[in-house]
Amino acid sequence: MRAQTIRPLPYLIAFMACLMRIDSTSGAELPQQAMTFDAMDVFELEWASNPQVSPDGTTVVYVRRGFDVMRDATSSSLWQVSADGTDHRPLTTTSGRSASPRWSPDGDRVAFISSEGDSSQIHIHWVHSQQTAVISQVQQSPSDLAWSPDGKWLAFTMSVKKPSKSIAKQRKVPDGAIWAKAPVTVTTTRYQYDGRGIVEPSYRHVFVIPADGGVARQLTQRDFNHYGQLAWSPDSRAIFFSADRAEDWELRSDEADIFSVSVAEGILRQLTQYPGTERSPALSPNGKTLAFNYTESRPLAFTPERIALVDLSTNAMRVLTDTLDGDASNIRWSDSGKAIYFTFDERGERYIRKITLEKKVTDVASKLGGTSIGRPYLSGSFHMSNGVIAFTKGGPDRPSDVAIVSDKKTRVITALNDDLLDYRSLGQVREIVYRSSFDGQEIQGWYITPPNFDPTKKYPLILEIHGGPHLAYGPHFSAELQLMAAAGYIVFYDNHRGSLSYGEDFALLLQYKYASTEDFADHMSGIDALIERGMVDEQNLFITGGSAGGIAAAYAIGLTDRFNAAVAAKPVINWISKTLTADSMVGQIYRQFPGPPWEHLDHYWKRSPLSLVGNVITPTLLITGEEDRRTPISETEQFYQALRLRGVDSAMVRLPDTSHGIASRPSRLITKVDHILAWFERYQDEAQDYGQTAEIEK
Repeated sequence: MRAQTIRPLPYLIAFMACLMRIDSTSGAELPQQAMTFDAMDVFELEWASNPQVSPDGTTVVYVRRGFDVMRDATSSSLWQVSADGTDHRPLTTTSGRSASPRWSPDGDRVAFISSEGDSSQIHIHWVHSQQTAVISQVQQSPSDLAWSPDGKWLAFTMSVKKPSKSIAKQRKVPDGAIWAKAPVTVTTTRYQYDGRGIVEPSYRHVFVIPADGGVARQLTQRDFNHYGQLAWSPDSRAIFFSADRAEDWELRSDEADIFSVSVAEGILRQLTQYPGTERSPALSPNGKTLAFNYTESRPLAFTPERIALVDLSTNAMRVLTDTLDGDASNIRWSDSGKAIYFTFDERGERYIRKITLEKKVTDVASKLGGTSIGRPYLSGSFHMSNGVIAFTKGGPDRPSDVAIVSDKKTRVITALNDDLLDYRSLGQVREIVYRSSFDGQEIQGWYITPPNFDPTKKYPLILEIHGGPHLAYGPHFSAELQLMAAAGYIVFYDNHRGSLSYGEDFALLLQYKYASTEDFADHMSGIDALIERGMVDEQNLFITGGSAGGIAAAYAIGLTDRFNAAVAAKPVINWISKTLTADSMVGQIYRQFPGPPWEHLDHYWKRSPLSLVGNVITPTLLITGEEDRRTPISETEQFYQALRLRGVDSAMVRLPDTSHGIASRPSRLITKVDHILAWFERYQDEAQDYGQTAEIEK
């Protein structure tokens, strides 16, 4: 007997959800346990980030984030909680968005950055008196706060603008005349940034400010960018940072060295000079050894980030994590200085691990995550002091809470979403591991079943592809995918070849193949594996993805007609035009292509979804921000116009005043999902010529 097929009707489901909340005859609320996750629930989500342990290990300060329904924006405030889970309360009552808390060395103050209106300034909170004061009056947003060991100074980085010079002398405007705005002259290579548009030249420099307030003093000079994180010398006389101070730095994306600058005189000293990038310095407790992240210089899409050590007395360097197959990041020295704690990603999960100076590695904690609310990306951070580790712990059914590792035991000490999600029926996240039809490569994926899933019935399926393409999903909470599951779909996502957290060889399987029939086969093999399990209605398959996932979706519908409909969010359609119009040109050409487009035209065209548009018959919706400078909307326009010329049912959704992060505002996240579900609903039961694929690559 054939299993029954379930057809989702998203708007009917939303209407029924409303009925479930209020009884139509009595007005009494029905039990909330029966409710599915609703789009407006997005505004009620909260998550923890950037936990910081006090020097004595008794208290954690963290950033509590959420969404403000009236401002349609992310809100953030500082909260504190004792390491035993008691005394959970706001740290300050500052009305602005607060972030980047940092404990003073003696634990009596917390420095942080908070914005009131458009101005971001450094604040100090005195723990015992509960008083808070603004100590800076800077013109740009500060970041990378770091206390000096003596508690007298705060170091930070900040951009310093350098106005561009006009080529032609500007004419004097006659009194009372109204002339056009002055032209914008661009003479720098990196002149645009997604989210900022065309910008005046600016360079990030290291500053210090007295911890009691005063004038911020710039320590670094010239037209270079000096990056955090910052590290102080034990005597509070010097600050360590990373920078590429070569004259051709704008044309390079894989070079940076560690420098120090003296606080009193501003004297610069270069400490490393290896081929590649040396970033995120961290000084050992005795001040004799500098740890940092090191990445070799090579023109590949992925190069592992290692932890390296430099003996400051000899400048001898050695790589500590050379036997680990993946990125080792977020360096923290143990109190004894005999080991380093770090994060490491493996098979879609993030871990805290410890490595001794003799290279012995042990696991410390798992399940970091939950700070990527929209989609289930790897995420999460940690901090430690006095033997206590605090980290952001997430799960398939929860965004991040604060968790503590103490005496080798892990305990979650906040419950930011229990008041909401305990009363929602969420889709269940399940793992699937299968072989790709292309070459038998093992692929890990996950699928979310609709609430109240019935294994005897069949459901339509949405394939959702992650971005990057060298990023990774995992079994983490996702507001977007939960909304799709609540609409009655099985939502499938995988870590296709090229995804991180599976080692260097796996990541480089996608080298010069972005996009290709190979990652396409990874996706389709997962769908076929789910069909074989009997839960998927093979007549109702849908595909979507954003950024690199949008590229993959647009490429896939040029290779197959198995999907009823597609939604490509912020895709690249023509690599020839994209690389020379986007803000990421330097690094992208170097890492992901064999050379510039004018030297490898055939290769760029082969990777472009536009090269396959003659095969496309799948109804396609495109959605992109009009201010996107990472995957410019001109890419979307090319595909839309090509589809219209070919008579393919298509639509283009343009998001005003929106850059690449189209889901960065909560209403945009909801709008994105609403459009995806509405488009897919149009094409239920309308699959044409099922099973006849055009798996070709020109």
